[in-house]
Order: sequence, then C-alpha cells, then structure tokens
Amino acid sequence: MSTAEATGIERIADAFAASGKLAALMPYVMAGFPSLEQSLRIGEACVQAGADVIELGMPYSDPLADGPVIHAAGTKALAAGANVAGVLEVARALAESVPVVLMCYANMVYAPGAPAFLDRLAQTGASGLIVPDLPTGEDPQVLRECDERGLALVPLVAPTTTPQRMAMIGAAARGFTYAVSVVGTTGERRELGPHLVDLIARAKSASEAPVAIGFGIATAEQARQAAEAGADGVIVGSRLVRAAEEAEEPAAAVAALVGELATGLCRDR
Repeated sequence: MSTAEATGIERIADAFAASGKLAALMPYVMAGFPSLEQSLRIGEACVQAGADVIELGMPYSDPLADGPVIHAAGTKALAAGANVAGVLEVARALAESVPVVLMCYANMVYAPGAPAFLDRLAQTGASGLIVPDLPTGEDPQVLRECDERGLALVPLVAPTTTPQRMAMIGAAARGFTYAVSVVGTTGERRELGPHLVDLIARAKSASEAPVAIGFGIATAEQARQAAEAGADGVIVGSRLVRAAEEAEEPAAAVAALVGELATGLCRDR
C-alpha cells in the first residue's frame, strides 16, 4: 500500500512490522529546536540513521510530562518563534518518508476545536498524535474524530495503571500503546524501571496494538533491554535532545546516536 493510500494507523502498523529490528525505533524530535529548519534536518537525519517512526514534539509553555531537558528545548523553540503552523510544516516534510506521531497537549487540540486541529494534522500526512493530558475515555469525540481521519490517538500506560484501566486503554489504543517505563517525567535514567517486563506484558495482553516503551531510555543497551523485555517499539527522547543542545552540528550528533540505537536493536548483533 502506498503512503498516499494508507491511513496513519496503517502506516504505523507497517512501520512496526517492517522495521527488521528487535523493536521499532522511534526517536523524539522537538520541533523548532534549535530552529524549525534545524529540527527538520534532525528528523531527516534520524530517518537516514534507522528511525522507523518519528515522535515530533510540539513546544508548549507548560508541559506536564516533559522533564527538564525537553522542557528547556521547548521553551527555547517558542522563544525562537516556533508555532503550530511551523511545526505542522516540519511534520509534513518528515511524513513523506516516515510515519510521524505528534506529541502535543490538550489545549493545542481544543483551542481551535478538535475537528479543525485534526484536519490540519491529517492534511500534513502525519500518522497520529499523543496527548498526555487527555486521559483515555475522557473525551470520546476526539477518538472518533481521529478514527474518521485515520489518525492514531496513542494512549499512555504506566506501572501504576490498574488492570481495569489497562483493559479500557488497550481497547481504545490506536497505532500503538505508549508504555511509560517509570513513574515521573521524561529524562535519562541509569536503569530502567524494575517493573518493565510486567508493564509490557500487561499492556500487550490488553490490546492488539503494538507496545512501545519510553521515558528513561538513553543508550543502545537500554534500548535492547526494552526490546528483549517484550517491547515492540522503543522511544528515545531526552538523550537525543541533549545531543542537539550540546553539539555544533545537531543533526550529525543526533544521527550518530540514532545509528547506535539502531545497531543495538539489530537482530543479529
């Protein structure tokens, strides 16, 4: 099925199935950081280095799920002039070659009205969105609107998610379920959470959608550990954003790290 014919949900499913790795690799890119143009180059470099899906962050002034590294990058992106229109153009450019999942907050969806926002997102060719402050079931209309446009509304689960809640979230999952490996915000950790295997198993048993693990993964060994624990996908954010912050050539620095992560997820390593 061609990119033009496939829905966003189908593109994500195809990317997971065709990754050729122990788990699909999903780097996080903060749109607008260090600038909109550079964030696009970073995203393109991620694809060339082995990314299967891109999680594209929408900078926001009060992000509840983001740790200090990503929060700071979003603040700088806003100060540099990043806005919704510019971020969606980055999504449009990247979506030509890889499924793009937008990470945003509920205010961005509701301010223009969910149908209008989702129309704009769908028109970019993006495949879905993650809205951490929109709990599953709180607004069924958003899920219906996403389904009508073929967009994946990706839910989050955590080690603290109850069995009843896990079942409800799993039934509503589109694209994949985002499993948060630790209790807390995004950021690099020396070790992944002790309940990793159990969390992934519970999330997979609750849904037919793949399960991607995020929050805390920073190294190739941690990515492989998550895959060997049963994750279908691995999300890496803060480490890559920090590399973009520290390097003179952000795209090259991020690409090198994504290449290491992709190698770590090779089946024949």
